[in-house]
Amino acid sequence: MLPRVSDQLLLPVNPLFLWFTLLAALLLNLMPFGRAPALPDFVALTLVFWNVHQPRRVGLGAAFVFGLLIDVHHGALLGQHALAYTLVSYAAIMIHRRVLWFSAFAQAIHVLPLFFVGHLVPMLIRLAAGDVFPGWSLLAAPVFEALLWPLASLLLLAPQRRPPDPDKNRPL
Repeated sequence: MLPRVSDQLLLPVNPLFLWFTLLAALLLNLMPFGRAPALPDFVALTLVFWNVHQPRRVGLGAAFVFGLLIDVHHGALLGQHALAYTLVSYAAIMIHRRVLWFSAFAQAIHVLPLFFVGHLVPMLIRLAAGDVFPGWSLLAAPVFEALLWPLASLLLLAPQRRPPDPDKNRPL
């Protein structure tokens, strides 16, 4: 069996922290940064992160609801982001065991195709509905999301890396 990259034992994730990070990512997406196609999707990044690290706590239902909220905010066709987030979350849950064996930088390479799908699906839906092509700068957003993956790993796993209370009767 291959050795894990990180042998540090993580504490269980606090469900309040998990949902707080998802709401904070939603608020970041709701900020008026403009409609730049290269802007990273923070909700997709956070959903994929928690689907990889906690697939039983954050699932397809949460991805669908957050997708509907983004659709309503953007005034887009209802369901395009919901479909994209659901597909991306499903794929993240499918590969979560394999991805966890790698370092954060190698994980970023593994989730990069998921981020491409997350941007490709809404674009194809908009094109099918008669919208114009947004330009090739749309391909930069998944790359930025993959580059943010190691930072997200550092920040979102920080509360779990606290050392447990020392106990002389407990060996771990």
